[in-house]
Amino acid sequence: MTGASNLVRWHAVVAEGSTPEALAAILHDDAVFHSPVVHTPQRGKPVVMAYLSAAGATLGNDSFHYVREMVDDNGLALEFVTEMDGIHVNGIDLITFDDNGLITDFKVMIRPLKAVNKVWEMMAARLQTDGWG
Repeated sequence: MTGASNLVRWHAVVAEGSTPEALAAILHDDAVFHSPVVHTPQRGKPVVMAYLSAAGATLGNDSFHYVREMVDDNGLALEFVTEMDGIHVNGIDLITFDDNGLITDFKVMIRPLKAVNKVWEMMAARLQTDGWG
């Protein structure tokens, strides 16, 4: 798969609300998620699905949108903005795909500190609700 086709597939997942079903179709079994607030990488499809689903439910509100996209053969760098409880969130998703178009690595970076704290608060609550906390 090409970087451009991976980008199209990722946008489709986001448009569907990052549902577990959509995520399952695009995640490698050994995917790794790097959270902006959890020190250790989260490994394996079930836990990565949980984090990305929770992110979709908390960050993916009506104000969420990508403002810059950089694509190469097997990776995407996607800058996003959103608002959470009146706090402006600016972040970057760094996504690596294998040759079959499955996500093998997903790293999220967020700024400013106030936004990191808000994301941590809301993600922790969502993961707790979903049985992961």
